[in-house]
Amino acid sequence: MLAEKKLDFEPQIEKTWERRPGFLALNPAGLLPVLVEDGGAALADVTAIVEYLEEISPETPLLPAEPLARAEVRRLVAWFCQKFHAEVTDHLVGEKVFRRLESGRNEPDSRRIRTGYAHIHQHLDYLGSLTERHGYLAGGLFTLADIAAAAQISAVDYVGDVPWDAHAPAKDWYARVKSRPSFRVLLADHLPGLPPPRHYADPDF
Repeated sequence: MLAEKKLDFEPQIEKTWERRPGFLALNPAGLLPVLVEDGGAALADVTAIVEYLEEISPETPLLPAEPLARAEVRRLVAWFCQKFHAEVTDHLVGEKVFRRLESGRNEPDSRRIRTGYAHIHQHLDYLGSLTERHGYLAGGLFTLADIAAAAQISAVDYVGDVPWDAHAPAKDWYARVKSRPSFRVLLADHLPGLPPPRHYADPDF
């Protein structure tokens, strides 16, 4: 969102499981994301942050002008940031990446991984049906809904767990998102010691 709005920013890595006092001073909940402005003011919670950025930078809107359309974008943001994350991302990326970083154990919980695999198909079917009707998730324009969905899906794709061959409409949508300059920067980020699949940063898969 920051890149789409051409706002300068400096990303920071935060290992939330370490419960660093300086980070907890910014957000006592100990959760990401946190936005820190130049003056030191900190804003936490993804919904609060995106609404704030939309208000301070209205020149490149990522929410539609019409109230009903805005509500639909907000609904889809919640769908992907909450439902998709709980049913898919936390099971797959959580087990394969974050549980290992937090606990140091090597073996992921296979039951949780199977649960994530079971849920991802219905989510990709739903995403595909939206894009076939609208072009993007909430209409003909790129919005916060697309950013929220792509953020979750890119994390799952990083560990190679998106069944793209079974979901062509979702794959076509994601190829368009990957081609956006704002998103290309994110796809260049790699976790040390855990490289993504070769298709990960390729817009043409």
